[in-house]
Amino acid sequence: MDHPRFGRYPAARHVIAHLSDTHFLAGGAPLGGTADTVAHVDRAIRQLGRLAGSLDAILVTGDVTDLGERDAYLRIRDALEPLAEATGARLVWVMGNHDERAPFAEILLHEPDPTHGPVNRVVDLGGLRLVTLDTSVPGYHHGALEPATLEWLRDVLREPAPYGTVLAMHHAPIATALALMDVLELRGQDALADVVRGTDIRVILGGHLHYPTQGSFAGIPVSVAGALAYTMDLSAPLRGMVGIDGGHSISLVHLFDEGVVTSVVPVGAFPEVTSFGEQFIRELEALDDDGRLERFSRKRGMFADG
Repeated sequence: MDHPRFGRYPAARHVIAHLSDTHFLAGGAPLGGTADTVAHVDRAIRQLGRLAGSLDAILVTGDVTDLGERDAYLRIRDALEPLAEATGARLVWVMGNHDERAPFAEILLHEPDPTHGPVNRVVDLGGLRLVTLDTSVPGYHHGALEPATLEWLRDVLREPAPYGTVLAMHHAPIATALALMDVLELRGQDALADVVRGTDIRVILGGHLHYPTQGSFAGIPVSVAGALAYTMDLSAPLRGMVGIDGGHSISLVHLFDEGVVTSVVPVGAFPEVTSFGEQFIRELEALDDDGRLERFSRKRGMFADG
């Protein structure tokens, strides 16, 4: 889909909608008896539906379910697959520490995996390579990468992709503001750094932390999406962790020819404060650069003249 561009940057070549930590339960039960995870995902689906034709992928970075129940996987699959079809986006799933490999592979990937080994995949998005890594450790909540996964990743990255690579994993290799979350971090990060440093990886996308944040790893930007289930309150007392049923968000990842931009999108029905619609865009398109600066850039109140 073409979008008007009035500045120096061209439109993004690829756009990924990044969701994480949906934590569905069987029967659509609320998480902790409070968080209506189904409603949160439904709201995100309605918002992403507006972007039909502009998304290359819808990426879910783990903890798709809370207990690995088959019914929970069926429910989240049946919710998101129609969105992918309606938007023309590729639906991509990543294993999390709350997920179970066998039902994850069978129901979400339509690929029964009798070995129950790490679920690592490569997806081509029109020349952009999206690599998903399984950082889960069966029976535990911390993350790790098996030696075979690291060797597999090294082989995948040996040849660069036309538009580079996006690496997606649940346990992102990034520091967290929550001290207790250190217990659940990705272990063996030095070995991962040796594999990814100097490759064509443009950004690492992750989840697990339940709040949106950013950083870098081995010289590569890292973006963690907020959770759709519940959000960690970073203003809570330092010696503890508090999850709240609010602040739900997703991220949009725009990959330009010469850069990557990640943006946080609040999920919810909020009052509209101001809006510039199709009529305003048509007016700008009819003006030259000086006219656009005068019409939109001159300092004035947001409601001064529409």
